[in-house]
Amino acid sequence: MSVSPSPTSTTDPLAGTDPPAEAVASTDSAAAPATIPRIAIVGRPNVGKSSLFNWLAGERLSIVDPTAGVTRDRLTHLMHEGGRYFELIDTGGIGIVDSDALEEEIEGQIRVGLEMADVLLFVGDAQTGVLPLDREVAKRLHPLGKPLVIAANKCDSPKMESDAAEFLELFDAPLLATTVKGNRGRDALLSTLVQALPPAGEGEASGGAELAADPVMKLAVVGRRNVGKSTFLNALAGEERVIVSEVAGTTRDSIDLRFEVDGRSLVAIDTPGVRRKKSLANDVEYYGTVRAQQSIRRADVVLMTFDATRTISKVDKQLVADIVEAHKPCIFVVNKWDLALEKEMTSERWAEYLEKTFANMRYVPVAFLTSQAGRNVRPVVDLAQSLFKQARERVGTGKLNTVIRAAIEKNPPPMRKNRRPKIFFATQVAVTPPTIVLKCNDPGLLGDDWKRYLLTQMRDRLPFPEIPIRLYFRPRGNEEEPTPGRR
Repeated sequence: MSVSPSPTSTTDPLAGTDPPAEAVASTDSAAAPATIPRIAIVGRPNVGKSSLFNWLAGERLSIVDPTAGVTRDRLTHLMHEGGRYFELIDTGGIGIVDSDALEEEIEGQIRVGLEMADVLLFVGDAQTGVLPLDREVAKRLHPLGKPLVIAANKCDSPKMESDAAEFLELFDAPLLATTVKGNRGRDALLSTLVQALPPAGEGEASGGAELAADPVMKLAVVGRRNVGKSTFLNALAGEERVIVSEVAGTTRDSIDLRFEVDGRSLVAIDTPGVRRKKSLANDVEYYGTVRAQQSIRRADVVLMTFDATRTISKVDKQLVADIVEAHKPCIFVVNKWDLALEKEMTSERWAEYLEKTFANMRYVPVAFLTSQAGRNVRPVVDLAQSLFKQARERVGTGKLNTVIRAAIEKNPPPMRKNRRPKIFFATQVAVTPPTIVLKCNDPGLLGDDWKRYLLTQMRDRLPFPEIPIRLYFRPRGNEEEPTPGRR
């Protein structure tokens, strides 16, 4: 785990207050694909969402069972159709009554899927027609204002296809008749979904919108209660004296603090403190937890804040898990460092404690500060800008494959099932986070240990040393691709 020299100086962390604000570093303005767009499959229980998910993916990924509520978690699958990469998301049935009383957890997964999605695929059952619960689902989807495609599923006869027009009363959207059992309508549905995706960036071969040349970094400050999040924001505001407004965030329950620094904007997302689930006293605190999770998903960089005088809690671990799931660049911020020094705590010991607790996040930089005194606040923001820039970097195909080939030559993946894994080609298909697809002979032959080794090699040799990298291992298709190392 790296320790940033500026905010984590171990010689004298309290040497003085931070210097005046400096200009925010400019970002690379080259065109590059943004985050891979997502399509969420939604609908009431038992309309065939999971069957449709498996059918579109071409693999049996989601459990298919006639029992309502089998799909509880969100499942995702990387697709490549029509020259575009996108993620397909399978969600649980909206309105399900779960046999194990997990309605709250299922609803949380559905909510996240709807928030993440760029396009919604509403699935109806052509055999039953429009039911009251379909109308309830439609009422929930309308306010989202997202592009939507209707799949009238289980159209196993021509009569059902003509009756499927009934679903048009729910949405003014393209309607496709599909039947997984009869294997009809897949190509037309995929083509319609690709057309509904956000426009591709200029020169993009994989999907996602072109990034703005001068973007605004959204910085979320999260942590459990009383770790000093508000004090940090106040220290930043008081030092800069440049808050121009409070503007409502994209979710109704969050507040964004906008800073103008030398003509460049920074948005700090104000989040509530999070408590353990069993300690949630009322709906206000419950939705405080939801807001914190939403803030993580909205942010470009997350400041995961710890109290230097307290041990890491279950709440801290859950927030870090949310950050990992969202693939967000992160800084571990250890606040109230002046109080820790009084107890003769060292930054090295705290860094080791974090590394031991979050072993899969050794790449995350650690910062030590005292928000109350305004010490090391600015270097933390500067470090966040560095991570923001890393997340937007794009590596050329030639360089990427040279790094992959060198890693394989240094440590070839071990044989499994008497077969040698082979990686033919790698390409970066998106940024924020950097997303790389590796074509290989059989993804199942690559073990987790070797994948972690490959990630380490990539961080050492690519401009992503301190941020998450998403890797997709996919079987090689029929399309012609260059070999690793070829420019």
